[in-house]
Amino acid sequence: MMPKLEQLLADKQGDITPYVNVFNDLPENGFSQFMDSPRYSTGYAALFNTLGMMVETHMLKPYKPRVEGTYELMKSMIDLVETDGEKITQLRNNALSQLKSATTYPLDWGIDTTKTSTLNFKGYEGTILPSEITGFNRLKYDRTKPFTKDVVYQNYFKPTTQVSIPKAYLIPQGWWNVLELLKLNKVEMRELQSDTIITVESYKIESFETRKTPYEGHYQHYNTKVVPSTKAITFRKGDFYIDTNQNAFRYLLETLEPQAPDSFFNWNFFDSILQQKEGFSPYVWEDQAKELLMKNEALKSAFDTKKATEPEFAKSWYAQLDWLHKQSNHYETSHMQYPVYRVK
Repeated sequence: MMPKLEQLLADKQGDITPYVNVFNDLPENGFSQFMDSPRYSTGYAALFNTLGMMVETHMLKPYKPRVEGTYELMKSMIDLVETDGEKITQLRNNALSQLKSATTYPLDWGIDTTKTSTLNFKGYEGTILPSEITGFNRLKYDRTKPFTKDVVYQNYFKPTTQVSIPKAYLIPQGWWNVLELLKLNKVEMRELQSDTIITVESYKIESFETRKTPYEGHYQHYNTKVVPSTKAITFRKGDFYIDTNQNAFRYLLETLEPQAPDSFFNWNFFDSILQQKEGFSPYVWEDQAKELLMKNEALKSAFDTKKATEPEFAKSWYAQLDWLHKQSNHYETSHMQYPVYRVK
């Protein structure tokens, strides 16, 4: 599609290039494709196997040619879609079938440095000059020196995080803010008609990092890691069972798997589980912890090993009591417990 689109626009004296994904560097040194994760309009469209294109006419061009360029691109895209409509429909159907028949799904991607493409890139000669403001080097383009060069373009990606595809997800009805978004995205789900015990795969949030500055009103999490386990859980009448075998297949995995870059977890929808609301009083727990160790040889062995191998742990009386508290049945089960469950 892209070569056809480029030719149609060239016939109208219009140039188009992939997003020039560089910052304060020369494009002719090569650059990578921008990764459109689901937070972006094009990434979101892709979740439903839908074509999407973000048009960015260059900010330094006058307004009139920017409008005209966008208009001609839209017309050309509509012509292409009209001409190849049957083929696009077949490709969409094939893509969904292939996804549903797979056993794993890639949640995150990295650049595959073993493969590249070549762009016939039009630009201006850039030079590095001393900045009159900072005294450091700065980049400046000379618009009297246009060029056309072959530029290395890294537009191949490989999965960096994958997950097994569940048969379904279960979400307790209390998480209405997430459920409302699923409904807005036309996710098919059904309410349980009675209290039911179901064996599910459960996630504990093992670790995560949080951005230091806000993005779109959120302090996002990233590098999220989970520890899975299998357990029988009682779900209540009115909780939601969501089969993954539906058109919203990709949307479900990209939002409900906490390791996905744009998961609901990483966008702070489940932050209440990160707060430990119940703790211990050291003067009371001290005696109970001693009794716990006396009754559980395996726990005592693990505790002694941890003290012997982790100097910081051995130096902190609070860390030791806290660790023992987290191994006991007094520790609140909801802390770090991801409240979306997988049916395998």
